[in-house]
Amino acid sequence: MALGQLSEEQRIPLIGDLLGLQLAFNPGTIMSLGSNSTWVFTVIGIAAAIVLFYAAWRATSMAWAIAIGFVWGGAVGNLIDRLFAPPGFGHGHVTDFLAYGNLFIGNLADIFIGIGVGLGILQMLRSHRSQLRSRGLTPDLGHADSSTMLGKRES
Repeated sequence: MALGQLSEEQRIPLIGDLLGLQLAFNPGTIMSLGSNSTWVFTVIGIAAAIVLFYAAWRATSMAWAIAIGFVWGGAVGNLIDRLFAPPGFGHGHVTDFLAYGNLFIGNLADIFIGIGVGLGILQMLRSHRSQLRSRGLTPDLGHADSSTMLGKRES
């Protein structure tokens, strides 16, 4: 749909100048970094897709599987463009269409990667907090009784 309805020259505003739709073809990574190394990103994308699929398969919890799955989905989405989009196999440019102000233009795969990374960070913080609690290094505020909450101590 983006290819048929959007243009590289004209931006369609969605939320003023903050978010809009504009077509871009990105040979590199975010903000076109590494645009002369598209084939490197293709190889990295293939390796990442394999490693992330295995990691999701072996995830220790559903939360980790979901976080990894989001990153995997984004990586595969961008990899498909790298493999099959012009200018050629393994050198394809990623189709971007979500313009974030004047910062950069991205796509849904980028959003999925961001969500997955965010969920992964939350899961790591949750795990770290749980480990501290099990070692008695932090109070378990979720199970505090009223005397603890009022600052009273037993003698």
